[in-house]
Amino acid sequence: MTDLSSAHPDQQVFDRHRRLLFSVAYRLLGSAADAEDAVQDAWLKWSAADRSQVADPKAYLTRIVSNEALERLRSARHKRETYVGPWLPEPILTGPDTTEAVTDAESVSMALLVVLETLSPLERAVFVLKEVFAFSYGEIAEMVERSEAAVRQAGHRAREHVQARRPRFAADRSQQRAATERFFAAATGGDMNALMELLSPDVTLWTDGGGKVRQALRPVVGATTVASWFAAIGTVTYQGVEPADMKAELVELNGGPGIVFRGPDRVIATVTLDFDADGRITTIHNVANPDKLQAVADGSTHDMGTH
Repeated sequence: MTDLSSAHPDQQVFDRHRRLLFSVAYRLLGSAADAEDAVQDAWLKWSAADRSQVADPKAYLTRIVSNEALERLRSARHKRETYVGPWLPEPILTGPDTTEAVTDAESVSMALLVVLETLSPLERAVFVLKEVFAFSYGEIAEMVERSEAAVRQAGHRAREHVQARRPRFAADRSQQRAATERFFAAATGGDMNALMELLSPDVTLWTDGGGKVRQALRPVVGATTVASWFAAIGTVTYQGVEPADMKAELVELNGGPGIVFRGPDRVIATVTLDFDADGRITTIHNVANPDKLQAVADGSTHDMGTH
C-alpha cells in the first residue's frame, strides 16, 4: 500500500500551515465559509506553483491566502453596504487552547472583528498580519505587493483607528466567564433584576438577521430595553421555536465565553458579550442570520492560534 503522506510532500507542507492560513483568512474576512474558500484557493495555487523556488513556505502560503482574502474583501464591500440591518461576523467555536493566549483570543473576538470591518481592506490586512501574526512591515509589503512606506502608513492608521474604538483593559478572563454564566442564568430564567445588574446603563445590543429572520434592524440601546429583550427569551416563540423546544448552552465562541441557542433541528442564534473594566456588559452581539450559523452548527472547533 502506498504511503500517500510521503508521496506528496507539498501536501504535507500545506497541511502543516493550514490552521495558520485559516486563522489569517478568518481574521481578514470575518467569515468561516469565505476563509475556508480562501484556504482552498491557496491550496490550488500552491499545488500549481514551482515550489523549488520557495525558500519560506510559511511566508509564501500566508502571502497567497492574504491576497485571496483581500480580493474577497474588496468584492464583498458592496454586498455589505446593501446588507439588511447590522452586519456581524460569522461566529466560530473555538477551543479552550485559544483562550490561553489572551492576544490570540482578543484578536478573534466579535468586538474586534466588528472594528476591523470599518478599516479599508489594505489597513485590515496590515493590522492583522503585523499586530496579530507579528510579520514585519517588509514581509507584509512583499505579501500585499505595496511599498514598505505605504504599508507602514496603513498600519499606523489602522492601529490608531482600532485603539480609538477598542480600548484595551485588563478584563480578567475568569471574571468574563463568571459574568457570562450569570447573564446566561438570568436570561434563561427571565430574571429582569439580575439582568439589569449585569448590564451597563448604555449597553448596546446588535442583532444580525440579514433580512432572513426578524431581528432589530437598528441597535437596541439601554439596560431596560435590552434586559426586557433577553428576559422574554423563555416566554415567547422565537423564529418559530416554542420556548419549551429551545435549548441554550454556554460554549467558547470567538475566543471567549458565548451562548448558543438551538431549536430541535437547527442553531437559532449565538450571543457574545463585551465587558467594561468593571466587568459590566457594554455590548451584545446576537447573530441570527441562518447563513452565518453554519460553522457553529457543524460543531467543528477551530484553534485560532497565531503560530
